[in-house]
Amino acid sequence: MAPTAVRGGNVLFSASGRCTVGFNATKGGTYYAIMEGRCVGGARDWYADAARTVHVGVTEAVRYPGDDYAVIRYTNTAVSYPGEIDLGGGRYLDVTGAARPVVGQSVCLPGATTGRHCGRVEAVNVSVNHPEGTVSGLVRTSACTEPGTAAGRPAVSGSTAVGLALGGGGNCASGGTTYLQPVLPALAAFGLTLHGSSLEVLFQGPGGSSHHHHHH
Repeated sequence: MAPTAVRGGNVLFSASGRCTVGFNATKGGTYYAIMEGRCVGGARDWYADAARTVHVGVTEAVRYPGDDYAVIRYTNTAVSYPGEIDLGGGRYLDVTGAARPVVGQSVCLPGATTGRHCGRVEAVNVSVNHPEGTVSGLVRTSACTEPGTAAGRPAVSGSTAVGLALGGGGNCASGGTTYLQPVLPALAAFGLTLHGSSLEVLFQGPGGSSHHHHHH
C-alpha cells in the first residue's frame, strides 16, 4: 500500500540507505524535506518505501561538512507533505514554527517507533569532527536517540522546530548525548518556510490561545 503522506519523523529510502525526514518545508508552492546531510550523502533519488517503488523526491542540495543538512525537493504530487511530525498510532504533532536553541531549553525527539525522548540543551555552537571534515554550529543536548534509528530525527521544543538529531544514536538506558543541526540556518539559506508555520499565526485567537487539530 503506497503511503499517501510523508511527515517529519518518517523514513525515506535511497539506493544507498535510509534517512529520517526532519521537517517538511515549502517555498513558492513547492514542498521540501530538511534532512541530515551526512546521511543523505551522494544519494539523489528518494522513495517512500524500502523496495523503492514510490519515488517522492530528489536531492536539491547537501551542506556537509561545515553544516550537516540537506534539502530534498518533493516531486510526487500524488503524495501530501504535511507540516507535522508522525507520533505513531495516527497521532501527529503540528509544527508551528522554528527557533534558535538556547542553553537550558527542553528539547524532545518525538518518534513513532521509539517513543518520545526529552532532554535539555547543554551547549550551542559546538563543533564535531568527522573523517570528511568538521561540522560547526551544532547544539549538544542530553536527549537520547535509540540505536538503529535512521539519522536526522526532528527535535522540537513544544511544537517549535529546533533541529535535526545527528547520527543513529546510542543507548537510552545509560542516558546519552545527541547533537543537533539547527534548523533555522537551513531555512534561511534556501528561503524555506516550515510548512504550516505561517498559517498557524492566522489561527491564533486574541490572547494567543492556540488551537488543536484533530486527526481521524
